[in-house]
Amino acid sequence: MAEPDLALDRAVGRAVDMALDARALDEAALAAVLAAARTAAGTAFERLLAGARAVRRKYFGAELHLCAIVNAKSGGCSEDCAFCAQSGRHKTASPRHGFLDPAAIGQAAQAARTRGAARFGIVASGLRPAEGDFERLLDAVRLVRAAGLEADASVGLLTPERLARLVDAGLSGVHHNLETARSFFPQICSTHAYDDDVLAVRLALDAGLFVCCGGIFGLGESWEQRAELGQTLLELGVQSVPVNFLVPIAGTRLEHRPVLQRSEALGILALLRLMLPQANLRVCGGRGAVFGEPGGAGQRELLGSAASGLMVGDYLTIAGSPAEADLALARELGLAPARRSGGDR
Repeated sequence: MAEPDLALDRAVGRAVDMALDARALDEAALAAVLAAARTAAGTAFERLLAGARAVRRKYFGAELHLCAIVNAKSGGCSEDCAFCAQSGRHKTASPRHGFLDPAAIGQAAQAARTRGAARFGIVASGLRPAEGDFERLLDAVRLVRAAGLEADASVGLLTPERLARLVDAGLSGVHHNLETARSFFPQICSTHAYDDDVLAVRLALDAGLFVCCGGIFGLGESWEQRAELGQTLLELGVQSVPVNFLVPIAGTRLEHRPVLQRSEALGILALLRLMLPQANLRVCGGRGAVFGEPGGAGQRELLGSAASGLMVGDYLTIAGSPAEADLALARELGLAPARRSGGDR
């Protein structure tokens, strides 16, 4: 082994030790992690993946945190996010419908609970809910709680007043992704400011809510921008981080982007695990595209990685893997669905 490889291997080991102690990576440690992740091969990369697994085991043990969502309102969004099938500026085959009847959302929550989910997210397209949709959202939150699940909402920008009303209805958490790094965001969305999204996260945290906030990887961002997003999440104090991988959808501006290689996705998870050692990393959209068929070797590799949670069932506009296959594989690997909600530790 060449001396530079030995030096990088040692530097990655130091970064792992810092994460095991829940210390923020310094500049040298982060540079080593990025260098190892970028190679996607070799001893330093394997050391990185093994170290990230060790950090995951220390803070999450054998628990696997499961969540599910319902696409409560689909399509026709005013925003121009380059990856999104629901943008009204894209011509896609994505389903379009108004806000679902709250009773249907309650039934979906009951079904998710039987599949092992502890949290259930009500997701609606658009920058912010119209008044009628907001009233339906309040009713849906009450029904999700009645089904025995933590009720979360992902409905765009919410004012402090609306957050307070949702909390009174039983809301437990807010999902609001930053999608990518601030420096790359203008290439992905031009119809609202990055600071609007950051403020939405801060308001939810200030309201005492569980906050799930992460992004989508494979948009064309650099490794440094992936670390930039991780640093923003660290500074916000987010404890639950959805990790999505781009599925290029015909009709969107990113329809010709390649799907990430599995090794690169594992490197992204390892980077985030070392930057956010105690955060719950939930792998959501793009899991099947990157890691393959339900119950297969790729999914086995994912469950043995830095990730500590999964979204089960379908995603917003793309079918997910059957929850039964995920649960069977998890149990085979000695993992157990967590009965407490991950992230609000």
